[in-house]
This record gives sequence, C-alpha cells and structure tokens, in this order.
Amino acid sequence: MVVSALTMKLYAPECHSLKDKRMIVKSLIQKTRNRFNVSIAETDEQDFCQTIVIGAACVSHSRTQANTVLDQVMRFIEENTQAEIVDYLYEER
Repeated sequence: MVVSALTMKLYAPECHSLKDKRMIVKSLIQKTRNRFNVSIAETDEQDFCQTIVIGAACVSHSRTQANTVLDQVMRFIEENTQAEIVDYLYEER
C-alpha cells in the first residue's frame, strides 16, 4: 500500500475577502471529491484572502498509480479555477 500526498499553494488575486475565498475553495474541493477518489481539504493559511493551500491524498497499490491520480487532480484544479498554482509538493510513504 502506498500513500501519496499533494500540497498545492494557489494565488487567487480576485479574492478580496475570506467569503470570496471560501466560495472558491468549497467549490474546488467538492468538484474534486466528486470526480476523483481522493481525500482533499484546505490545510493552511485560512486567514489570508488571496492564498489558498489545498492538500490531497491518495491511497493505492502502486506509487505510479497514486501519482497519476494526483497529477490529474492538480490539472483539474488548474483548469477549474482562476487561481494560479504557485507551488506544489509531492510526498510519499
């Protein structure tokens, strides 16, 4: 069993309040959960309007399968939001 995690930091210049940010984050998380079988949540910097940190985790039988799913998650998030991915980190156990 392999557990892979992806942490993404996004910059959302169109967010001017925490309410704007919350709408974007909730939508992204729900769409991602519906499409992929991953655990996903906002993990850090909840008090900053324009910075979004999202963590996603995938459990699989192989490292390549888990990383493929997380690559698809990252592409999906990039395509479905105005926010720009400024940093990301993969972790495996």
